[in-house]
Amino acid sequence: MFGRIKSLDAILLTAEKKSLKRSLGPFQLTLLGVGAVIGTGIFVLTAVAAQKAGPGMMLSFMIAGFVCAVAALCYSELASMVPVAGSAYTYTYAVLGELPAWMVGWALVLEYALGASAVAVGWSNHAVGALADAGVHFPGVIANADGLMARVALAFGALPTPDLMAAQQTGGFINLPAVFVVVVVTALLIKGTTESARFNAVLVVVKLIALTAFIVLTLPLMHTANFHPFTPTGFGNLTGGTGVIGAAASIFFAYVGFDAVSTAAEETINPQRNVPIGLIGSLAICTIIYLAVAAGAIGTVGSQPVMSATGAYLASGSPEMAGRCAAIVAGGATEPLVCSKHALVHVLQTIGWPTVGWCVGLAAVIALPSVVLMMMFGQTRVFFVMARDGLLPAAFAKVHPRFNTPYVVTAVTGVFALIFAGVLPVGSLADYSNSGTLFAFAMVAVSVLVLRVKEPDRKRSFRTPLVWVTAPVAVIGCVVLYLALDLASKLVLFGWGGIGLLVYFLYSRSRSYVGRELAEAE
Repeated sequence: MFGRIKSLDAILLTAEKKSLKRSLGPFQLTLLGVGAVIGTGIFVLTAVAAQKAGPGMMLSFMIAGFVCAVAALCYSELASMVPVAGSAYTYTYAVLGELPAWMVGWALVLEYALGASAVAVGWSNHAVGALADAGVHFPGVIANADGLMARVALAFGALPTPDLMAAQQTGGFINLPAVFVVVVVTALLIKGTTESARFNAVLVVVKLIALTAFIVLTLPLMHTANFHPFTPTGFGNLTGGTGVIGAAASIFFAYVGFDAVSTAAEETINPQRNVPIGLIGSLAICTIIYLAVAAGAIGTVGSQPVMSATGAYLASGSPEMAGRCAAIVAGGATEPLVCSKHALVHVLQTIGWPTVGWCVGLAAVIALPSVVLMMMFGQTRVFFVMARDGLLPAAFAKVHPRFNTPYVVTAVTGVFALIFAGVLPVGSLADYSNSGTLFAFAMVAVSVLVLRVKEPDRKRSFRTPLVWVTAPVAVIGCVVLYLALDLASKLVLFGWGGIGLLVYFLYSRSRSYVGRELAEAE
């Protein structure tokens, strides 16, 4: 079970014989990383983090960024050694064996597919908001699923509180714009990788311009009083999903796109040099931008959490909170930052820059599809390699004769992503995605240590500094953030993992090329 290890030499040989086209350089790869990282995390999850931690989300960004940094260093070493598609799945297969690799690849579905769904919902929120600001009101019944989720909660025995009943009455049933953007991005990915990368490069510039404008306009208007109390919900604990550490567990989603760079290693020119550049460069750029944007948002309009009518804490993204926010606005009060579905636009409108705010919202509408694209790009490449190893149906490894892309698995991923984008809120999708991501990152850090012992003399064009400190810290950080997620997100990983084990033992194990002692597909 744990002895099926596909050697690094066999992985590289398979990639050479049945490879994807190498077309990505260092600058383009860095842009891909920035494009994958900057998106829903800062445009949308700012409000989610504020509800969990208030101004303390500044610390949350730092904690999440630190954990990602140490994980990125581990990723860089393995990605430069194993420049093939597959990311954490491939690395784990080469070091820990087939079953752990299968579980990592299965968990990456949560990271990429649900991550793409989360970003699609973020795009929808901005698109609907931009239309409303322009005087066009998109029907609420097909703009979100708050009403549907409230009805589900009541059907399963939730108490009919005023907030929940308000969500049932005012919320919608499906997020149709989110479904639409997933369909468009799926078609673009089938068209081709190079075209997708060029499209992404343009959108990265649009996002950076919008965020720069936000920083320039908000930082001079900051008021120190808005940072007090700094941690209204405390530092948090490892069970409730709130406080600084709980917000860090959610904000982690704002950084996870960087590992999509390593999944593109097989399509990268000179990957031994360019993959580490793309990984670490994109993470450094994004961390600086995140802190500046968060400071501007908190300092100008404040970010204190919204409580229920009885003073109880409301979970971000819950039907109860949706109902409470609707009641606040209906009462004539200014919408709190934590209630906004397009937080940065809301900040600019509140401080007297409505036109710039509308432009920032438009930039998000234009640019967020690039994040959906990169999330789905990563997912399809992981499934492509798993199928190439015989663990998934051979059809998943089919490459389009004209576009040279894995079109079957791209279409399947698109269907999966659009279903969840249509019914779940962005905060829940992000947390579910994080549960899979944190598991995969921890396995990568463990793989680095094991490989240093098993093959210390193998060439490493990038070596993780202080590896016996960095890798254990990455593992511990991932475990702590996972424990800080809410209960539902923790259970999602276990439930999805259980399904994965059934698929592995009923289908994949007997069809594995490594298990059948075949180097690659016949």
